[in-house]
Amino acid sequence: MQQPVAALNDNLILQQAVAKLPWGQNVVILDRVKDQKERLFYARKVLEKDWSRNVLIHQIEAKLYHRQGKAISNFTQTLPAPQSDLAREMLKDPYKFDFLNLSEEYFEKDMEDALVTHITKFLLELGAGFSYVARQHHLEIGGEDFYIDPLF
Repeated sequence: MQQPVAALNDNLILQQAVAKLPWGQNVVILDRVKDQKERLFYARKVLEKDWSRNVLIHQIEAKLYHRQGKAISNFTQTLPAPQSDLAREMLKDPYKFDFLNLSEEYFEKDMEDALVTHITKFLLELGAGFSYVARQHHLEIGGEDFYIDPLF
């Protein structure tokens, strides 16, 4: 435990972030994350999203830091700073769909079916106030057909 504590002393910004975290989240970050930038990322996310210790552990194990905002986009060129930052932060690459239990070779329809099944269970668990509108919802725009899958 002395090594992670010494690591905190090297970074005043990280010290400020971890000072606001519960002890359990600090221990998880210090024990499981070795890189200072990555530690700061998770400390800030815990503060921003109010993650429990279990959620923090899940995000570290899922390597959120390494997947966050890696998708190629033109958001910084086409959107103002606050919106481009938010849009970029929402995208992860690659997405982790291990929970779907799909085989190595699968069709888009297989993934969609599995996602819709999980989303349906999830929405039922959330209760009132959430709505699943449609699957493959048809839109005609400028004489062309488009399909939204799924629409919430």
